[in-house]
Amino acid sequence: MHDRSEATLTGPDCDAHHECPLPTSRRRFLRDTFLTVAGTLVALGASRAEALAMPLEVISSRARKGTDGKTQRNYPIPAADGVQIDKDNQLILTRWQNVVYAFNLSCPHQNTALRWDDGDREFECPKHHSKYKPDGTFIEGRATRGMDRLAIRREGNDVAVDLDKMYQEDLDPSGWAAAAIKLA
Repeated sequence: MHDRSEATLTGPDCDAHHECPLPTSRRRFLRDTFLTVAGTLVALGASRAEALAMPLEVISSRARKGTDGKTQRNYPIPAADGVQIDKDNQLILTRWQNVVYAFNLSCPHQNTALRWDDGDREFECPKHHSKYKPDGTFIEGRATRGMDRLAIRREGNDVAVDLDKMYQEDLDPSGWAAAAIKLA
């Protein structure tokens, strides 16, 4: 038997009665596929930064106890502008114009999961079509405020997000504005 996280292959190189495990997990397969596509884009003339800039990526965090004893989530600082979603922790990590933000995944209107529209470079609620700029600022729709920002700080090459500390633009405008990391 092989680990359930490994992919399997059947075919002429495998025993007729057994599956052959591939030496890769799903996450590694997706990463390797992304890098192959990025390499192809570079070969076709795209810059390395353009090829590696993924507009939307699914990520996982590293849990860690903060200095105050609370559990926080840590993520590598995104290498380029784009949107990363951690579905397990219900958050969106966005790098836009050298600023990093952490948002609640839900629309502030009725808690529907937001979507990123790469063509228009904005977030949109699929339920009532509220729209937001990449920094979470409200554009139009039924919502009445910007996306909810989570407390965020830089720790070396990581972004530390406190999932228990959320700022609403209308209730705490100064906290909401400060919930960002400006990169050099």
